[in-house]
Amino acid sequence: MTTKARTTWHLVQLKPNSARIAERNLLRQGFGVFLPRIEETLRRGQQFVTEQRPLFPGYAFVGLDPANPNWRSVNGTLGVSRLVSFGAAPAQVPDDLVLGLMARCDGDGLLQPEAELQPGDTVVLTHGPFTDFIATIDRITPDRRVWVLLDLMGQQVRLKADASHLAAV
Repeated sequence: MTTKARTTWHLVQLKPNSARIAERNLLRQGFGVFLPRIEETLRRGQQFVTEQRPLFPGYAFVGLDPANPNWRSVNGTLGVSRLVSFGAAPAQVPDDLVLGLMARCDGDGLLQPEAELQPGDTVVLTHGPFTDFIATIDRITPDRRVWVLLDLMGQQVRLKADASHLAAV
């Protein structure tokens, strides 16, 4: 995630599976690029694999200097399909939308949980073998370990989970 001093944010449609290539080439040309990502746990065969995926698959935000008319070079960038436009000029994305997303991401563009969790909150597990299971927070230790109560076959089971692997319901 890199920004320039005075930019307006626009949306770029990417070629399939070319997010990293497009990001690298846009940065090389001096454009600001923001590609928010989320961690997702997928089941592959008998294993669970955690991967980072784009929050908006097939799209990225690009920062353009409104005083510089070189935005047409974005369309010719390796990995980019096109700059989303309505008419002759590229469509601008509201700054508060992009800045709000940036505020919720870490330095690598990975989206962080929205709010602090409290005991008694209902959450959904987003990682591991219990992905998509709903649980209740039992307690949170000072070192940020979260103990949740999960209803399995009519019994309450207590599990330890990382706070970043939980989402409020």
